[in-house]
Amino acid sequence: MKRIVPAPLRLSKMKLLRFGRDFKPDQEVILRDYLAIERTRLANERTLLSYIRSSLYLLLGGIAFFQLKNFPDFKYLAVLSLVFSAIFLIIGIYRFMVLKKSLKTLYYNSESKKQTK
Repeated sequence: MKRIVPAPLRLSKMKLLRFGRDFKPDQEVILRDYLAIERTRLANERTLLSYIRSSLYLLLGGIAFFQLKNFPDFKYLAVLSLVFSAIFLIIGIYRFMVLKKSLKTLYYNSESKKQTK
């Protein structure tokens, strides 16, 4: 008798890249919620600046490794640093835009509900 083993867990979409897109307000936004949205927006900007800062540090590190003439093996580390610098910048900007769009949608949905009442 053949035993059927269930397939391992499959992720239909990457949950990692879904930064709160599934939240829908069921009531109007009150002052407390509005202030929470503003805090989240400011935290999002602060996180973007952290990604940019990390990207610039990796960029400077990569440029510094290219300047070392006596250590030719550091060229690979320099290229790796420059690649990670670009990846950090792209990820930071992507996350910023996704969360900004999500917050804007949340805020405008609540404002349209308030105006229809």
